[in-house]
Formats: sequence, C-alpha cells, structure tokens
Amino acid sequence: MAEFRRVTEDFSVAPQIDLADLPRAAEAGFKLVINNRPDGEAPGQPTSAEVEAAARAAGLDYAFIPVRGGPTPEQVEQENAVIAEAPGPILAFCRSGTRSIITWSLGQAETGKIPREELIDLGADAGYDLSGVLG
Repeated sequence: MAEFRRVTEDFSVAPQIDLADLPRAAEAGFKLVINNRPDGEAPGQPTSAEVEAAARAAGLDYAFIPVRGGPTPEQVEQENAVIAEAPGPILAFCRSGTRSIITWSLGQAETGKIPREELIDLGADAGYDLSGVLG
C-alpha cells in the first residue's frame, strides 16, 4: 500500500501505487490521479492503461504525464493545465514521488501561485528536498 503524502490541501504525492490503492484514494477524497511514471520502468509495475481502468472504476479522473529524469517545460505546462481543470484534490505518483512533486512545484513556481521558499518548505514537510530544483 502506497503512502499518500499531503503537500497542500489539494495536492498529494505518492510512490508507485498498486491498483488496490485507487479505491482507497477515492475514499480519501481524491478526484484526479496523475501518473508521472513511464510505462515499463520496472518489472511488475502496472501499465498506464491498467492504472487508468482501475482509477476510472473507482470514480477517479486520470491523467498520464510520464516524466523521464527531470520534467520538460512541456510536461510542467501539461500538468499545470490538468491541475487547473481538476474537480478536486489530486494524487500524483511516480516511482518515489519525487518526479511528481518536482513537476508540480515547478508549475506552481512558474505561475507564481506559491512562492519558491514556501514550495521548498512544503516539499520538506512531505519528505522531499526541493532546494536543488527551486533554490
């Protein structure tokens, strides 16, 4: 079972989720799941199609924005757009949650919604060091 790490009231991250985590995410109040993990990174990892089917079966919206290494400006922009349209709280995941929180935080910094220092603090509270990305 993946640990959902709350970053803000409306955004949380997690390391790789299992399909069984999706009903739990819906019960926790999430409305959208963002998958930042490319298919085929590790043996046994569920595919995007499998995660999407399980998410939709649990009543969740789903977005697939795979990030390899660091996010590109296009991926940050795409994630910003998906987040802006989200009907409620969001859970984003990748292997460890790092790519997910970095992609989100770069978007927040770019739009000026949250100051960089606050983003670094939010990341630290969730267990991620964003100082190298946002500092």
